[in-house]
Amino acid sequence: MKKLILIVIDGLTPDAFERAADDDRTPALSFLAANGAYTRGVSTFPSLTPVCLSSIATGAHPDVHQVPHLVWYHRGERRIVEYGSSFAAIRAVGTRQALVDAVFNMNEHHLATDAVTVFEGLENAGYTTAAINFTCYRGRTRHVPTVPAVARPAFGPKRFFFFNLFESDVTGAPLAVFGRAAGSIDAYAAAVGRWLVTRDGFDFLVHYLPDYDFASHAAGPGAADEALVRSDAAIWALVDAAGGPEEFLERYAVLLCADHGHTRIDRTLRLEDRFADAGVIVTASNRAGMIYRTDETHQDERQLAARLDREPGVEAVVFLEGKEAVARRGGEELRFAPSADGWATSGDPAVLPQPDALARGWAALHNPNAGELLVSAADGVELTDLAGRSHLGGGSHGALAAADSEVPMLAVGLTAAPRSITDLAPLALRHFGIEPPAYTRTFAHAA
Repeated sequence: MKKLILIVIDGLTPDAFERAADDDRTPALSFLAANGAYTRGVSTFPSLTPVCLSSIATGAHPDVHQVPHLVWYHRGERRIVEYGSSFAAIRAVGTRQALVDAVFNMNEHHLATDAVTVFEGLENAGYTTAAINFTCYRGRTRHVPTVPAVARPAFGPKRFFFFNLFESDVTGAPLAVFGRAAGSIDAYAAAVGRWLVTRDGFDFLVHYLPDYDFASHAAGPGAADEALVRSDAAIWALVDAAGGPEEFLERYAVLLCADHGHTRIDRTLRLEDRFADAGVIVTASNRAGMIYRTDETHQDERQLAARLDREPGVEAVVFLEGKEAVARRGGEELRFAPSADGWATSGDPAVLPQPDALARGWAALHNPNAGELLVSAADGVELTDLAGRSHLGGGSHGALAAADSEVPMLAVGLTAAPRSITDLAPLALRHFGIEPPAYTRTFAHAA
């Protein structure tokens, strides 16, 4: 059985991957594409990195793993959780609290206890797992931080590299956090990955490369080619460390994907302005928002949703009503619920034309940490964060829209590419002969 590497290039669109597959400047992606099975897959909703990486790690949508958004309202603690929409948003909720939430609490408390990460599933069966910079990292091994000022340990995979904060092994890798615009985090991943491959130090590795997303946010999804060249170099480091392309394919099977796509932003919307007198809590960031009812809220979900009927910056609003979900756009409505044959619907199907929108919307609404209303932004629109920041002129994601939600999926040494990011963890488990948790979708796979 070959060992398995999961490569996640944050924010990589299918179009960008397909161009790179035929580009001499990206030899690693070209090499893998030439030796693998490719398809366009679908992310989760909201298509935001903490939600997406939790879906990749657990094989589930947010109804199971319960991480709802990049920013959300914690009903039990009566406070805003902010994982990092912007530096200004982090300051708005308190820098220390935001860092604790993003680094520790998301894995220790916010990620559902009955959701099984791929690291937990594999290490329960005796395999050695590794992760580089992957933010949904929950595993079985206790790690102490490398920074003396941080006294709190983290439980991750056996081989655990979380930027420079947690490093299970001394690799000589450079600092990750300085020089982000020049690709410092991917360069750190390349050095650690090279060290791991050289020592054959894992059965399963998540090689997470976030710098393409950073560049796409700044310049837009069509202007991040230089960042992708650097990400490609971080992948080629693994190939080179194995002794070259043929040796690499002899040792490893590979899954390569993105967590979400990107949409270019030319307008912004402050969602809070539409609910200023409604007695609700609004959490919004990138291209998705949530509305939480409180004791001071006098309108029901339908009345709150109607406030956005004439808002051109909103693609859709979804909420629960009885045993059905309701999606509204421009005053039109679609009702839907699971049925024995798939989905029972009534109303206008054109309200939710996005990829796998019914399943993703249903799952997002059934996350106990989500707001009563979920808002998906219209094409080209970003919802400003708690501090009023946006990526205007750059790229963003989070909505149900195809541009935000479609991702490249490549399988090398496996029979077929998965169709959803929720298929990745169960596929990895089955590759090693382990039956995935009952909540996961069935995905036919043979190594």
